[in-house]
Amino acid sequence: MSATRSLPGARRGGTLHLWTPEDRSFWEREGEAVAKLNLWISVPALFLAFAIWQVWSVVAVSLPGLGFKYSTNQLFWLAAAPALSGATLRIFYSFMVPVFGGRRWTAISTASLLIPAIGIGYAVQDNTTSYPTMLILALLCGLGGGNFSSSMANISFFFPKERKGSALGVNAGLGNLGVSVVQFLSPLVVTAGIFGIFGGDPQSVVKNGNTVQVWTQNAAFIWVPWIALASVAAWFGMNDIADAKASFATQAAIFRRKHNWLMCVLYLGTFGSFIGYAAGFPLLIKNQFPGVNPLAYAWLGPLVGAVVRPFGGWLADKLGGARVTLWNFIVMAIAVLGVIHFLPSNGAGGSFAGFFVCFLVLFLTTGIGNGSTFRMIPVIFLTEAMRGVDSHNAAAVAAATKEGNTLGAATLGFTAAFAAYGGFFIPKSYGSSIALTGGPEAALWIFSVFYALCIVLTWWYYARKNAEMPC
Repeated sequence: MSATRSLPGARRGGTLHLWTPEDRSFWEREGEAVAKLNLWISVPALFLAFAIWQVWSVVAVSLPGLGFKYSTNQLFWLAAAPALSGATLRIFYSFMVPVFGGRRWTAISTASLLIPAIGIGYAVQDNTTSYPTMLILALLCGLGGGNFSSSMANISFFFPKERKGSALGVNAGLGNLGVSVVQFLSPLVVTAGIFGIFGGDPQSVVKNGNTVQVWTQNAAFIWVPWIALASVAAWFGMNDIADAKASFATQAAIFRRKHNWLMCVLYLGTFGSFIGYAAGFPLLIKNQFPGVNPLAYAWLGPLVGAVVRPFGGWLADKLGGARVTLWNFIVMAIAVLGVIHFLPSNGAGGSFAGFFVCFLVLFLTTGIGNGSTFRMIPVIFLTEAMRGVDSHNAAAVAAATKEGNTLGAATLGFTAAFAAYGGFFIPKSYGSSIALTGGPEAALWIFSVFYALCIVLTWWYYARKNAEMPC
């Protein structure tokens, strides 16, 4: 009999009434197979969520060539708007899994991505589409951003403490690949009418003095069939965990916990940087280095950050999340100074090669930091819950474990919500800095000061000798 079938209620799409991953014999005998099944269905669903969330980072660059009369600041708004709505939705999504169940919520939230995908596909075919309409569609892409909080909270319930960093790193890292793939794939799929009569008419654009036909709508339409497939797979293949059920009031205890707010700040520094840099990178390249094709390079940054995230989780499992996070922020602060150094001055000079390499280092460190901070959170809350509990009292240990896992999952979701505002703040800061000072340097200096704050917080509370919560 398979491991999945031997677990009561563990049929595909069923509810798990017995789930004790910290019990090693249970994990090896039955739990690991079920946990991995849920993880590998969660990954493509989260991948698609990130793709829809970041599709505007590509589409916004193409709009002027299609005849849309939007200002530079308006284009940065379109790139930033999905992060604003996605971050806000994450606040609510953070608490949905214990209320509705991971299987149900993953299926429903993934299906909701069809709304912006189809809407954008039709809107970009008409260059008279109003700016408010485009802004609403950009905000609807935030549905993809919201999914991250619920996805990470859900997966955290399935794995034991010593495997959480790696599992969350795989889920988030492979999910984050949606950012890179959408920036890499979009310029390719728009070159052909791959959907035939169902995909709409092409648009004419001028490239290098030649008029060519493009199907910009394909950048959104390409995801529609995969979203539908992933929604069905989640509904029929994933599981709900009965023991993970909790009311909003129970989860709301995190708002009274200091470490929830501290980790919000640290995760803003890692994931907020990742998603913000990804959203603003194409437009920043185009603005600062007009002779460079931004879509030929921009996708590499998010790719590096996404691929390395599982390594960040694994490294934190081995060396400790706080130690990895501390050194990570140090490198991030140095890399931002490097970006500033290689920027053009008054439209002249600068080095694109140096600028690009420094940004790749930034993306690398955001990925490692994403993995290490998300390993810290469940460990912090489980350790806090277990302090003072008699290890020989099975009932007390079980109650403390449930409390720690529930609050840890809620904090994972809420910190992800808080950090996602970085996806709005960073590209909007570029736009505001350029409008006020003529360049993005002022915004980048603010980022470097923030990383210095993160270094201090990480060292004081988590990494120094005799720290309050070593992890």
